[in-house]
Amino acid sequence: MAASPDQHIVHASAVAVEGRAVLITGASGSGKSGLALMLMAYGARLVADDRVILTREGAALRAYAPDAIRGGIEARGVGLLNAVVEEDSRVALVVIMDEMETDRLPPRRSTNLLGISLPLLHNTGTALFAPAVLQYLRGGEMTDISEPWGS
Repeated sequence: MAASPDQHIVHASAVAVEGRAVLITGASGSGKSGLALMLMAYGARLVADDRVILTREGAALRAYAPDAIRGGIEARGVGLLNAVVEEDSRVALVVIMDEMETDRLPPRRSTNLLGISLPLLHNTGTALFAPAVLQYLRGGEMTDISEPWGS
């Protein structure tokens, strides 16, 4: 299938919670599928692993699995596993696994995909990263605080 200007196929993984997806990007072996599996263990559903079709629908970016790989995810050292698929999900967040976050309270970052600006997180490399991403999908980011707590 040829990609249109409103559609793009990316080397990434994606999972969703309540219709809100995280697009997990990075080089081969960076942990994309691993983060997806951790999020799935916490209740997220697979959108796609390895390749994700992104489609612009108005102001929304939607993620889908190519037919050939729908419902499968690679678990390094284990094999290919079956998974329940989230068929309709709006991308709410992008994670770059190759970039390590060093700030305790990082600046707000964004990226642009198919003309849509999306929040962007770098990998923290901590055990709390997957639960934090999950909470981001469920509740979003706090934007109405005047000062961060603690220094």
